[in-house]
Amino acid sequence: MPNSDLSVQRKLVAALLDGRRYPHVAKTVRLIETHISWVLLAGRYAYKIKKAVDLDFLNFTQLDARRFFCTEEIRLNRRLAPKIYLNVVAIGGSPERPQFGAQPAIEYAVRMRRFASSRLMDNLLEHDRILPQHIDRLAAVVAAFHQHSPVAATESPFGTAAAIHGPMLQTFEQLCVMTGVAQPDTVEALQVAFEAEYRTCQDTFSERRAHGFVRECHGDLHLGNIALIGDEPVPFDCIEFDPALRWIDIINDVAFTLMDLLHRARPQLAYRFLNAYLEASGDYAGVALLRFYCAGRALVRAKINAIQATQLALSRQPSEAARSACGEFLALAAKCVARREPALIITHGLPGSGKTTFAQIALERFQAIRIRSDVERKRLFGLAALDDSRGAMYGDDATQRTYAHLLQTARMLLTAGVPVIVDAAFLRQAQRAPFQQLAQDMDVPFAIAAMNVDRQILGTRITQRLAEATDASEADLDVLTSLQATQETLAPHELRYTVRFVNSGRDAADAGNWLVLEKVISAETADPRQ
Repeated sequence: MPNSDLSVQRKLVAALLDGRRYPHVAKTVRLIETHISWVLLAGRYAYKIKKAVDLDFLNFTQLDARRFFCTEEIRLNRRLAPKIYLNVVAIGGSPERPQFGAQPAIEYAVRMRRFASSRLMDNLLEHDRILPQHIDRLAAVVAAFHQHSPVAATESPFGTAAAIHGPMLQTFEQLCVMTGVAQPDTVEALQVAFEAEYRTCQDTFSERRAHGFVRECHGDLHLGNIALIGDEPVPFDCIEFDPALRWIDIINDVAFTLMDLLHRARPQLAYRFLNAYLEASGDYAGVALLRFYCAGRALVRAKINAIQATQLALSRQPSEAARSACGEFLALAAKCVARREPALIITHGLPGSGKTTFAQIALERFQAIRIRSDVERKRLFGLAALDDSRGAMYGDDATQRTYAHLLQTARMLLTAGVPVIVDAAFLRQAQRAPFQQLAQDMDVPFAIAAMNVDRQILGTRITQRLAEATDASEADLDVLTSLQATQETLAPHELRYTVRFVNSGRDAADAGNWLVLEKVISAETADPRQ
């Protein structure tokens, strides 16, 4: 099919809606169309044909290019979804009478093992069937994937400030000409904000590239590209058509999932995912780029919807839906790039008092970043969260080193402009004082969340936690007894910052305590330094 174009491809796709054309049973065939491909759901399999389009950011107009990118799609997606991506199939014959496997090929398709669309995480989320453990598992999958992904070569252009700036400018140029879809004033204001954030991030882009954070990622990690198969999140449909969109900073990959959850009005799940990823990867330094990357992801989705709104093949209703979505994503981009007011919360309590339970609720409620001492202590000693240290890193020197690391990380995150929760025991005033001073030096609200629990409940929780072996904490009953004897009570001046929680059940506190804490960290109370 030399010099094929969309009209000829549409004849082929129309013919492939006949289930008799397939080399296997296909009683029904369903078509899904995107701005760059057609996907034919036929029996147990799905066939993806790339559109012969040139959209500046990709060019599928030549048959050889479509064959190459079909091969790339198989290679790349097998990294995360080997059971879904099967092979590339040639389609011969004619557009009106296509034959699979016949030569010469007039088209190529990616053949995939089909799964129910109801298992896509965007569909599951719409029906409130995504559980917290699914989000935690997704974060673990993505973190492990990034850890083992190849690092961009130093001589490559990937991840440079220029490589990041160019596509951003191109996206704005494309939106500017779509005046019937995107409002010019909105696009212009967004570009000003993006340019300002880009200048802020320029040095960080270069630093992270030099330290190996630019890797061969997924590139398109939104919920519609993640399936829940056997209760396991499986990302698929990664970017194959442009290496520059795939060889990116790992936090840029994460930003797409975060942005998508925010767009779907699930901020609690968004920050659960982000925190679980950061805890698994340790990449807290990447938070400094989240504003830019989250907003950039929303901007690209706005552009894609603008393109769909202008495609002639779309009927009026889908076109209007795409137009509306474009406006939603532009608004989200503006919200993501805007700076927030940071705050610092530290916990206070014995092992088993519910500090981590409290911190999990708080990070979702306040859209904050949590730093957990039990995890970071092990990271400092080269151990994973669930590794057994056999008590080798709980001496005074190791504890001082851990709190110094927590302080440094908290300072970095506050500088990045996010609320921070430090989940640690903080049983001594000398441990708490540097964090209070940090908040004062950075002029951010400060709070101590103190956990109060009966001694019997503490013992029960610790015993159960050790038996389950699913938590980073290694404190046992002997540690509890020792800490109870040596802990220092909160000083009078600290009580002015303190909100007490009676954490005797599954929930960390009642509504009244949360409202008090909200007022403290939003600086609605009088400045305790005055």
